Amino acid sequence: MSETVSTESTPDLTITVPVYNERENVPILHQRIVAALEPLQRSWELILVNDGSSDGSAAVLDEIAARDSRVTALHLRRNYGQTAALMAGLDHARGQIVVPMDADLQNDPKDIPKLLEKLDEGFDVVSGWRKVRHDHPIRRNLTSRLANALISRVSGVHLHDYGCSLKAYRRDVLAGVKLYGEMHRFVPIYASWNGARVTELPVEHHPRIHGESKYGLERVIKVILDLIVVKFLYRYANKPIYLFGGFGLLSMAGSAGAGLWALWLKFFAQTSLIQTPLPLLAIFLAVTGVISILMGLLAEMLNRTYHESQAKSVYQVGRLVRSAESA
Repeated sequence: MSETVSTESTPDLTITVPVYNERENVPILHQRIVAALEPLQRSWELILVNDGSSDGSAAVLDEIAARDSRVTALHLRRNYGQTAALMAGLDHARGQIVVPMDADLQNDPKDIPKLLEKLDEGFDVVSGWRKVRHDHPIRRNLTSRLANALISRVSGVHLHDYGCSLKAYRRDVLAGVKLYGEMHRFVPIYASWNGARVTELPVEHHPRIHGESKYGLERVIKVILDLIVVKFLYRYANKPIYLFGGFGLLSMAGSAGAGLWALWLKFFAQTSLIQTPLPLLAIFLAVTGVISILMGLLAEMLNRTYHESQAKSVYQVGRLVRSAESA
């Protein structure tokens, strides 16, 4: 028998949890989430996303969903990775507030009410900060600090812990967000760039009890590469000619400089053009410059087609206020 009566109304809150080989942890996590949320007097749902687990987690998720009507078990066809699993949870979330978290019991559901209180202060995104961590001191803590400092510096959105999965979002700031790679950690950056108010809050971080960590040093490299993509898309997605055209003009300027230098050597230093690579360099830079500008123009046409064919807006409205007379 279900623990609660299912309703068709939209819940106030959605908790979404990617699950990959966490059979022992999921039942405990479910119990802790229920204990943390029941006193809030808010309607909620829990979406457990099975990311191709092979340890029997699927059966555990189904059993919890059958017993508690607030729980949805969403099974992906194979292991797509944490970002894809989180995106699947966001796509199926119905709550006005969305809280993602990990299934490994290192995030504490008792922190969820604190995140909601911070949202009630007027913020749109509240990011968890694992101020006291229980990870390998060098492999995880040091690399995490370096990565967070780099992300904050490049993005201009200063947070101590981008890697913390426990966050709280107002649903509207997630509209149109599409995640891939390791970009789930960059959602606060997207939100801030679109005008959302972002803050962070210290949260608990517990040692892992069951299972093995899915994180490794190679993920840091992926994060850095994804950060480059994020920065590129933010600055040049709508005006790619600025990047390609700028590089093209710089190449053509270099071509002109190399050509002038070659002529100076020819007429004033009595040096044969055959004895210097400057003519070939000038030709190469000129061709590179032309190609870059043409690529920028092509990218502009593709960008225009993308926005017009899908009716994409270049802005987002936060609020609209009209007087009663204009209604």
